[in-house]
Amino acid sequence: MTSQHASGPQDPPTTPIPLPLLTHPAAPERGPERRRGRLRVTALALAAGLLGGGVGVAGGYLVADRDQGVVTSPGAAPVNAASTSLTGVENAAAVASRSVVDVAWSTGRSGAEGSGVILTADGAVLTNNHVVEGAVATGAPITVTLPDGAKRPARVVGRDGGSDLAVLRVDGASGLTPAQFGDSAGLRVGQQVVAIGSPLGLEGTVTSGIVSALDRSVSGRTDLGTAVSYRGVQTDAPINKGNSGGALVDLSGRVVGINSAIATSDTSDGSIGIGFAIPADQARQVADRILGAAR
Repeated sequence: MTSQHASGPQDPPTTPIPLPLLTHPAAPERGPERRRGRLRVTALALAAGLLGGGVGVAGGYLVADRDQGVVTSPGAAPVNAASTSLTGVENAAAVASRSVVDVAWSTGRSGAEGSGVILTADGAVLTNNHVVEGAVATGAPITVTLPDGAKRPARVVGRDGGSDLAVLRVDGASGLTPAQFGDSAGLRVGQQVVAIGSPLGLEGTVTSGIVSALDRSVSGRTDLGTAVSYRGVQTDAPINKGNSGGALVDLSGRVVGINSAIATSDTSDGSIGIGFAIPADQARQVADRILGAAR
């Protein structure tokens, strides 16, 4: 994939947006980039690196200290929306947070941390392939942190590299709350959505925004060279490295997308209001196929 540079104003691109995927930020490499003005799409929304709060960013370390004023919900059972009068973003967070987990692995100096969505009560979890691809390649153990804070080992059931999806099985899990899936084909531009995941390792973080565009053509390669291509949902809900594999939900708390990628600027590797999610309809089909093949 070669670099392309815009020479002046142009219509929105109809060719896929290239997204080189970062999975080893202790020494991240910048892949090919496509410029429109000062924007470059360079990084997948994945927090990969030292576990326990340290997240590699642009060759350095950003330490996310959960005791210094950062408001998240790690280790706490979400509010039962059925027993309250919550509406809007609060309702979406209360419903969907019960079904979003943290996914992490490490070995030596490499590792990754992302998010996942619970599919079944007995521990099937959907995440991005790029979150766990390195673990498969190195044989590193995978740990899933459940919504109640419990940490459990997990194994990869199956992967679909092209759609950047993977299904895990959490060992010894029971009584989990499966996510409710919505109809991503019915999404509307301007519709309010909520992103839930573990940006920078901060489990249970909730952000909100809108659907900015639909049917965006997104493509690229993972750090290990796997080609990725999908028609994505674009959102301005803040998504950062670590949100990969987490849920994009509507205000009813139904999953309408699996957060997977962000655009970054020349000055920031964090959210600039352009994120991409794999549509829930596609994600559910791939997950069902993987689980069916494993039976």
